[in-house]
Amino acid sequence: MALTGEGLRARCARELDRSPRGFLRSAWLHEAFLAVPREHFVPDRVWWPAPGRDGRYALLDRAERPRAWLKAVYLPGAALITQIDDGAVAPTGPATGRFTSSISSPGVVVELLRHLAPEPGDKVLEIGTGTGYTTALLAHRVGAARVVTVEIDPRLATRAEGRLRALGRAVRVVRGDGEPGHAPGAPYDRIVATASVRRVPPAWLAQLAPGGTLVAPLDTPYGHDLLVRLTGDGRGAATGRAVAPVEFMRLRGQRAPRPYGSLGWPPEAEAADWETLRVSVDGDGQRVRVGD
Repeated sequence: MALTGEGLRARCARELDRSPRGFLRSAWLHEAFLAVPREHFVPDRVWWPAPGRDGRYALLDRAERPRAWLKAVYLPGAALITQIDDGAVAPTGPATGRFTSSISSPGVVVELLRHLAPEPGDKVLEIGTGTGYTTALLAHRVGAARVVTVEIDPRLATRAEGRLRALGRAVRVVRGDGEPGHAPGAPYDRIVATASVRRVPPAWLAQLAPGGTLVAPLDTPYGHDLLVRLTGDGRGAATGRAVAPVEFMRLRGQRAPRPYGSLGWPPEAEAADWETLRVSVDGDGQRVRVGD
């Protein structure tokens, strides 16, 4: 039987249907997942995220191993690394270095968008275009004209814009730092970040419509990120809770470590169950508390 993207996409969707962190009866997301070819957005050369015995990350080359490359694209739990050391490492073979861009695993993308829960016609701001795959899923839901996406790396932005246009989704791709958001398009009904932050930027809150939803990975003292879902008040503040453990690459402007106490984390949070955490953010700072 021929190996096809369509067939692997359907199989991946079935596996996500059975996952406790999959579609969870989100019909629109299931439809979008089947409609958008993930392989269209994955570069021909990507690195596998787990190091080999030599400590290097193996390169998957579509030209040399097309079946292995395509299978990797649709593994529900596998992210694929698209950039190392901000592009300083060329994708010519196994490599070492710091991961700086990827296409998140199908399962993580589905979870991210399930919590975002955009509605048709919503205006959406995405921070971190990357390959453009998540952007395409958003455009399928709300319409390409209703999505603005910001990418700090001009090479990634140009490639993603081309891939989106080739698929008939002419989303506005803004080249620049996503930390200030994109004020000319505000207010947004939904804001989603595909890079983690140590502190939710005030600009995102200021650009969120009253009752709007912000979903972003937040750095934590637990050794992993937590996806937080916040509801904005339209006046630059938002409150919400942690909804899932995740791993994302850090927003470039927030890579430098900071004491968790300076980011609103109380000492008792580290020993608490992450599911009990509540988060509130405004122009004065960020506060994490344990319990209701």
